[in-house]
Amino acid sequence: GDVIIVAVQDAMPGAKVKKGDTVVVLSGKDRGRTGLVILSMPSKGKVIVEGVNVVKRHTKQRTATSQAGILEKPMPIDVSNVAPVGKAGKPAKVGYTVTFEGTKVASKSRIDKRSGASL
Repeated sequence: GDVIIVAVQDAMPGAKVKKGDTVVVLSGKDRGRTGLVILSMPSKGKVIVEGVNVVKRHTKQRTATSQAGILEKPMPIDVSNVAPVGKAGKPAKVGYTVTFEGTKVASKSRIDKRSGASL
């Protein structure tokens, strides 16, 4: 038979962070701050965290409902600079537990490698 080689490029290779996770910032100007992941961008390898990396944007009124002025807007932060919060508010090292039913994967869940608790 023929051999087919497939190259899979993952933009977020170590991204163990999902939308809705509470994360702690590991580096940058907001180091040590915690927040909720609002948006995950796997193709760019970035996440937007509530209250972190907030910038001020001067905006013009576009429609009757939009507001003009100086607005604060959260900007993306690299996924490598955040980690999920484990027990005691410390950054968690994320691992996975996989249960099998025969040869099929029944469930896959994330755990904190330090405490063993589920994330």
